[in-house]
Parts: sequence; structure tokens; C-alpha cells
Amino acid sequence: MKCTVMTFNLRYNNPGDGLNAWPNRIDRVAEMIHAHAPLVVGTQEGYYEMLNHLQPKLAEYTWIGEGRFGAHENEHCAIFYKKKELELQQHGQFWLSETPEVTASISWNSSFPRVCTWAIFEHKGTGERFIVYNTHLDHQSQQARDLGTKVIWEYITAHHKEHALPVILMGDFNSHPTDLPIRFLRGEIDLEGEQSWLKDAYTQLPDPIGWTAHDFQGGEAGEPIDYIFVSPDVEVVLALVDRREIGGGYPSDHYPVIAQINL
Repeated sequence: MKCTVMTFNLRYNNPGDGLNAWPNRIDRVAEMIHAHAPLVVGTQEGYYEMLNHLQPKLAEYTWIGEGRFGAHENEHCAIFYKKKELELQQHGQFWLSETPEVTASISWNSSFPRVCTWAIFEHKGTGERFIVYNTHLDHQSQQARDLGTKVIWEYITAHHKEHALPVILMGDFNSHPTDLPIRFLRGEIDLEGEQSWLKDAYTQLPDPIGWTAHDFQGGEAGEPIDYIFVSPDVEVVLALVDRREIGGGYPSDHYPVIAQINL
């Protein structure tokens, strides 16, 4: 089954962003998502009110996720999905901490509680099942990024033993390709004895990736921090960083990352 997936840091609604504040960008975000028509979209930095205002503009989608402080408080790592094509079978959320099942738990000098939202879907047309993870690693603490990645990996391997489903991991990792979380997830190094078998969708790009977080300045000179990883049984047909302006401005301070895959 061929489909498109996307990860997109929406930038929280900061009035200090002026013309780039969320109310001025929401239609650009919706247009960007419609342009690629992904089956699944993982978003970061979306607050509950933002997501609820965005969802009606994406009528074919619905979403899941909790806030990082529990319920619908603060940032969500939401997963939007096409409700007519996918059946949500299971979903959950864990915190990137030493106690991942404890709501709003925090460890390793992380600046905020950090979360990973996951969902098991079944494609109604083909019966194909797969599992999606969406996360946002800490922007300050390297230890939190490193050990938060290990927590994610522990959940991926536990779910894989139980369900043996194709895996899609996406998000804002606040890490460059040479940083430990990315090198680990690519299988280049181990992490406290663990070895990842995931593939980086960017390996499909023949040229340098360029940056994906641009502070509303545009351009591409730099390194990415947003990624899509898949399990070995998923073929990555195409990877893309969409750097377009829409309606005279950027949809976010991050570019969306898109991957066409074959499950």
C-alpha cells in the first residue's frame, strides 16, 4: 500500500510573532497539508485551541493526542489521520522520562515534560495495519534528548514484539544528523546496549538535506532537526522538505517533512 506521511512543527501561538502569529498562518498550514494529502500527519507545538481551529479546515482528518501536562494542557504531539481511510485501533501516550507512564513526568534536566503519542491504524481499503509514533525532543538538554530517544525505542520494541507491525516514527528531534539520537535511530551506533533497526527517510535524498527549522527566515543552508524514520519492511519511495511560502508567508518556522512510502 502506497501512502504519504508528514511531520510538521506548527509553532505555538505566540502573539510576539506579529505577522507570523498563528491566526495569520492557520490557512497556510491547512493549504500545505492539503497540497500533499498525507494519510497521517504528526504535528508538534500544537496547543488544544490551535488544533481545534485547524481541524475544521482539514475536514477529512481527525486527530488524537494529549497535552504534555496531561488532558489538553500545553503542547500536544498530535496525530492527524484521514478518518474515512483509517480505522484507529489503539492509541496512547507516554512521557520521555524515567517514569514514562506518569503524566507530566520530567527527567534529565528537560526544560518541559516531553511526550510521544502513538497509534495503531488499519487501512479500511486494504486491511494493512501499521503503528505511528510522533514526538518532540527537548530543545535544551542533550541528556534528555539522548535518554528520551531510548524511552521511545523501548516502546517501539515492546509494541513490535506484541504486534509485529510496520513502524513510522516522526517528529522534531532537535538533533542534527551527527547527534546521538539520530545516529542511534539510524542504527549507526548503539545506546546503552540497544541497537535500532529503523531507516531514515532522508537517505532517499541525493543532495544535502538542508535545515528544516528556519525561524520564518526561509532558506535551506544548515542541517535538519525534523525527521521521519520507518522500519525495514517499509519502502521509502520519496522524501521531501517543502520550503514554499504560501500566500506571502511561511506556514510555520519549521518546514514540513514529507515521505511517500510503501507499506
